[in-house]
Amino acid sequence: MSRYRVAVHIVPRRGLLDPQGKAVADALHSLGFNGVRDVRVGRHLVIDADAPEPQSAERVVRDMCAKLLANPVTEDFEIANVEQA
Repeated sequence: MSRYRVAVHIVPRRGLLDPQGKAVADALHSLGFNGVRDVRVGRHLVIDADAPEPQSAERVVRDMCAKLLANPVTEDFEIANVEQA
């Protein structure tokens, strides 16, 4: 059994209101960053998990996201990285 570090990004689904993202985009525009078209504010999680291989660690973390970490109605998630810890 090895330990793997799995990075996960959770963001509001496209098309849903993201007031934090809107506030950040407006602030960036007021600072002169006029090329910004959209900002989505979400969460970044790093989970250390024991598993026999990286695919198993990813599968377990994906299950965690589906069952608890991400709201399936309002959020999307992606596994960004799986590396040996």
